Amino acid sequence: MSKKSLPRPTRAELELLRVLWERGPSLVREIHESLRPQKETGYTTTLKILQKMAEKGLVARDESQRSHVYRAVLQAEQTQRQLVRDLLRRAFGGAPAKLVVQALSEEAISTEELAEIRRLLDQLEARQSRKGAK
Repeated sequence: MSKKSLPRPTRAELELLRVLWERGPSLVREIHESLRPQKETGYTTTLKILQKMAEKGLVARDESQRSHVYRAVLQAEQTQRQLVRDLLRRAFGGAPAKLVVQALSEEAISTEELAEIRRLLDQLEARQSRKGAK
């Protein structure tokens, strides 16, 4: 299965992926323990979700030892881009400005985040100008 055709992770799968992105390859027990403070889920539920994720190609399982080690197949940024692309098409009709307006109006934004957004917009504008000059 190619990386571009991986299925969109569910909310529960994203929670497990966040743990793997933060911790790196981990045992089921380690993943489960990382989730316990915010979520009351049984160990077997965590294991079952990871097994389904492995079947879907979202995680890879190292079976070389008695305890299986799971790792995310894609990096966080790759999955985030995939999710944003899907959301952009499905909810905003492919209009990035509408997505950005909704995202920025939903939560308070720090001065640092606003400066980062301005910097990214400046870079995008410069790229667009260079393309137009060719």
